[in-house]
Amino acid sequence: MTTATLTRPGAPSAFSQISRGRKVKNQVATGLVTACFLAALVPLVWLLWTVISKGWHYLTKSGWFTGTQRNKTFTDAGGGALHAIVGTLEQVALCTIISVPIAILVGVYLVEYGRGPFARVTTFMVDILTGIPSVVAALFIYAVFIATLGGRGAGWLVSLALVMLMIPVVVRTTEEMLRLVPNELREASYALGVPKWRTIVRIVLPTAFTGLITGVILGIARVAGETAPLLILVGYSPDMNKNLFGGTQGSLPGMIYDQFTNLNQAKGKTAYHLDANGNRVAGAVANFAPDRMWATALTLIVIVLFLNLAARFVGRFNKVSDQ
Repeated sequence: MTTATLTRPGAPSAFSQISRGRKVKNQVATGLVTACFLAALVPLVWLLWTVISKGWHYLTKSGWFTGTQRNKTFTDAGGGALHAIVGTLEQVALCTIISVPIAILVGVYLVEYGRGPFARVTTFMVDILTGIPSVVAALFIYAVFIATLGGRGAGWLVSLALVMLMIPVVVRTTEEMLRLVPNELREASYALGVPKWRTIVRIVLPTAFTGLITGVILGIARVAGETAPLLILVGYSPDMNKNLFGGTQGSLPGMIYDQFTNLNQAKGKTAYHLDANGNRVAGAVANFAPDRMWATALTLIVIVLFLNLAARFVGRFNKVSDQ
């Protein structure tokens, strides 16, 4: 027989008997974690406030999402970022289409099937790709497709360089999400005679779907702002070019860099205008490059934020199939 030990009414519980020293340590640890969180939050809030405050007024002007920078210099007001938005979306979309299936399949292999030396080599190669700088990926694509095969710069080459940067991010996220799926779900499916591949497709992947989408969005955010592949493989064009396979193409990071190069062009220069008496009066040269630069950066942030919200919305309605 077993006997149960009852606590007398009014007797101190185990939680109330915690020593004062442990309570102090707990409070100190809580305070340190909170302080670290606030310290990490400061640069993020500062960055967002700077970009929004300096870019919002130009972002809301008519023509920003419908016009281009064709024939616009740093002294000309107006212009839009449609050419850059289209170029970025096309390049990132092609990169995502290539990267996501490969990365998810690699993650599934490492978690569900990966055993032996081949799996270790695969993990090692993913670790190497994680640390590759974007300029190295761009130079590799340049050496293979342009220097060796004699191709010409184009947007699809940028996508190939971005693939090398996006795959390791999605692979690592996929591994972590699949490992969070309880083994009981797999074992229950195997007990019913369901093959392993079908268990992965119908049970494991749907259960980890929200995490997989998060990994994809993290990968997109990782590559959307890269500049080195753009400068090396396609360049920047202020005109609209929807063709990924020919010619220079606009992009949001490329537009930011282009406007940044114009920041100092107005320094040391003067412009003249006529006063009411017809006399020439010297004044500062108008420079609209800073406004366009901040507005372009804010546009890129808004696009990534929208993708995150869309992914969260899709993930909320995902359920494990019971068919």
